[in-house]
Amino acid sequence: MIPAFPVYLFDVDGTLVDSAEDICGALQTVLSRTPRPDVEPAFLKRYIGYHLNDLFGDLFPEMSPEEKEALLVEYRSVYPSRGHTMTRLYPGVFETLSLLPGRKSTATTKGTPTTRIILEQFGLAPFFDHVQGTDGFPCKPNPDVIERSLDVFGARPQDCLMIGDSAPDMQAGRRAGVKICGVRYGYGNLPKMKEFEPDYWIDDIRQLIPLEIAHATQSLSDQAEA
Repeated sequence: MIPAFPVYLFDVDGTLVDSAEDICGALQTVLSRTPRPDVEPAFLKRYIGYHLNDLFGDLFPEMSPEEKEALLVEYRSVYPSRGHTMTRLYPGVFETLSLLPGRKSTATTKGTPTTRIILEQFGLAPFFDHVQGTDGFPCKPNPDVIERSLDVFGARPQDCLMIGDSAPDMQAGRRAGVKICGVRYGYGNLPKMKEFEPDYWIDDIRQLIPLEIAHATQSLSDQAEA
């Protein structure tokens, strides 16, 4: 059982939303004009949660930093133009965020403006007290995106739970000193995530709901049906 926390920090892709089709589709559009137009979505999916420079560096080790930056700039244009039409909420996300106590923020490699758009598009924005993306500072596995929310909330690391589906999420959480919860239903490499010994694991986001809240909600539902 996972106890209630004063602060929850959520990764976005692979944790709150299943966005692989939009991300991989945008990447394939970018790669279609390179010497590697044939990269399969399954391969691209492995890089969700990492900085795209990791992907471009692995695909094009001979490229200069300027050339990789140009690909990144193109991706940042193509991805939002898709309108997130193939992105979906994972089951139980809306219910969980509506019932979960404590303050909530995001801790994502996406920029803050894009993160806000997604939260608003899928009706999640009202549940968040703060929205934090990676804006001009090192991305996960560096702890900066987590520490920004802690600063905003004036929260102690030990009072926070970071929820994510990738090894960078787990490593960033460990480096920030917060508790970490690994998501098994996302895109991450589970063996790599296990290396950071998450405090908790979930197969469904509803497992975050404290037991007393889940029981109270079920009791009210039963009364309404009676």
